[in-house]
Amino acid sequence: MDDPVLLTGAGGRVGQAILHGIGDTYDWRLLDREPLSSDRLPLGVDEDDVVVADVTDEAAMADAMEGVGAVIHLAGDPRPEAPWNSVLSNNIDGTQTVFEAAVGAGVEKVAFASSNHAVSAYETETRKPEMYRTDDDYRLDGSELPRPGNLYGVSKAAGETLGRYYHDTEGLSVVCVRIGNLTEGHPPRNYERGQAMWLSHRDCAHLFDCCVRADYDYEVVYGISDNERKYYSIDRAREVLGYDPEDDSAEYTLAGDPKDEA
Repeated sequence: MDDPVLLTGAGGRVGQAILHGIGDTYDWRLLDREPLSSDRLPLGVDEDDVVVADVTDEAAMADAMEGVGAVIHLAGDPRPEAPWNSVLSNNIDGTQTVFEAAVGAGVEKVAFASSNHAVSAYETETRKPEMYRTDDDYRLDGSELPRPGNLYGVSKAAGETLGRYYHDTEGLSVVCVRIGNLTEGHPPRNYERGQAMWLSHRDCAHLFDCCVRADYDYEVVYGISDNERKYYSIDRAREVLGYDPEDDSAEYTLAGDPKDEA
């Protein structure tokens, strides 16, 4: 990718995992609502490459998209308990603004950060905690319909649908990554659900690198590491994106049977 890659929400947890992992790989244009301190900028990126703007600002997004080859869209309200007025403005309206600006600027592809919360209601009382364990073969693979468990999840499902719309009507390449449990360092010990959906920082950076490099039409994939415990399939991410994760939450499990806190 010779053209700049626009990363929205660059100061957040996912954005920082990406930049610390592949910060020297691309010519970045970073966007966040707040100025980014120097320790949040990868080598080779200076303040001139940072856009301080809100993703709901149509004019600012149009300017930020100029000359961009790909977009990784992370910005939004990340709180699972976020109220409707916030997810409507920041996550739904903001995502539509990003897609519209990308189309207007002739951007080739957008990687949209969806969430496990878009499908969290599949975790029913009849399935858990067994679905988090290694001897259970229940899998979500991205072909299922969204089934959000909160309004934040509703907003992510809406973002996936917006991506589908802009692919079908405008030809934009879109991949929606349903991100699992991103934690720095080791995954949560003695917590089966957290281990089943763990995404390491290293694998997160690699996955979004694949999203920028790969060719695709419209895809929904899961963003987790190659965990022994899993109820999300990463087969589609492997097949379409070339995702090859290195980490497994099982490497950090304490001896003995973990306590179920799911």
